[in-house]
Amino acid sequence: MNKRLYRDPKNGKLFGVCAGVSDYLDVDVTVVRLLWVAFGCMGVGVFVYLVGAFIMPVKGSGIDDHSTN
Repeated sequence: MNKRLYRDPKNGKLFGVCAGVSDYLDVDVTVVRLLWVAFGCMGVGVFVYLVGAFIMPVKGSGIDDHSTN
């Protein structure tokens, strides 16, 4: 089974980027959020988060779902 990176707005605070990344990496979402804040303080995290919010598909939306028959 292929792992896909999706946004998870249902379990997220803003756009669900951190929730999607934590699901993909199988780590606690709080750890991902803390790391994102640390990168945000360096000026990189905010830009990367916004890019992820726009290019990552929403979990369960059916976009980029590749099913094999």
